[in-house]
Amino acid sequence: MRNYPSVTDRKIRLALVGCGRIASNHFAAIESHAANVELVDVCDVNDAALAQAVARTQATGHRSLADLLKTTTADLVILTTPSGLHPEQTIQVAQAGRHVMTEKPMATRWHDGMQMVKACDDANVRLFVVKQNRRNATLQMLKKAVEQERFGKIYSVAMNVFWTRPQAYYDSAKWRGTWEFDGGAFMNQASHYIDLLHWLIGPVESVMAYTGTLARNIEVEDSGVAAIRWRSGAMGTLNVTMLTYPKNMEGSITILGEKGTVRVGGVAVNEIQTWEFADTRPEDADVSSSNYQTTSVYGLGHPLYYDNVIKTLRGEAEPETDGREGLVTLELLIAMYLSSRDGKRIPLPLEY
Repeated sequence: MRNYPSVTDRKIRLALVGCGRIASNHFAAIESHAANVELVDVCDVNDAALAQAVARTQATGHRSLADLLKTTTADLVILTTPSGLHPEQTIQVAQAGRHVMTEKPMATRWHDGMQMVKACDDANVRLFVVKQNRRNATLQMLKKAVEQERFGKIYSVAMNVFWTRPQAYYDSAKWRGTWEFDGGAFMNQASHYIDLLHWLIGPVESVMAYTGTLARNIEVEDSGVAAIRWRSGAMGTLNVTMLTYPKNMEGSITILGEKGTVRVGGVAVNEIQTWEFADTRPEDADVSSSNYQTTSVYGLGHPLYYDNVIKTLRGEAEPETDGREGLVTLELLIAMYLSSRDGKRIPLPLEY
């Protein structure tokens, strides 16, 4: 067990790098934890985005990560930059002796993810990978039901991500829709859902996948499907597209088991639509209250995710999703891309 110094006598100091689309969720989460954390630095190469972030947070602005690291007092540096930049930036931050939090996906290449974990181990700093969907009330209920073995033997799993990303979305930044910096519908938009395949159901034995760029003018896929077999014997499907007309329609998971059937749907797994078990338990009465309204595919989990990060840095908890947990999702993603590219079943784990 590694020994990480804890911050117990003051607010935890944070810096954030990348002030684009997802950064606002982090700013809101940080604001909700103002009693325990303070944002001391922000960074972006875009002057307008940086100015807007400084105005909102009153943090010191920087145009480069290198400049930020020269002067920052942050305990933790948050990376909300393009995915392909996460590995190099994580290594920079770790070598500067700061903890790292990175948005999903942690990397777009398998060896990059491995190097991120090694760099943080070598520097004895923590690496957090954001998986805020796990904190959604609907998925917390589902996770508890799985852990209580209420399904009995799980037979079949179906996961759908039917969203839309118009060409204008990809055209809004040069890095979007590229292999090096972004990844496609699997890697980017469906990353949190692919994380659930392992977190909820267990270790995956093998995957087979097809991906395609059916409508958008981008390097990566806008649609994909996969067949999954778990080590438990369960089988399932993943169906993802960014071409749903005319707007985001569904982010769902359905689990069919020996003694239970559950479907969590809505636009972002925010509604328990079917909850049937052979037994009844007191928490079944909480099903309707766990549902929530959302207009965002990001859900409402960022503040709850930060709660675990704060407790971890205080020495009061262990991280729910550290770098190694992030690697599990990245491994699944890479296996799907390898299957699509090579036209064959890919067994897991990958060769390290």
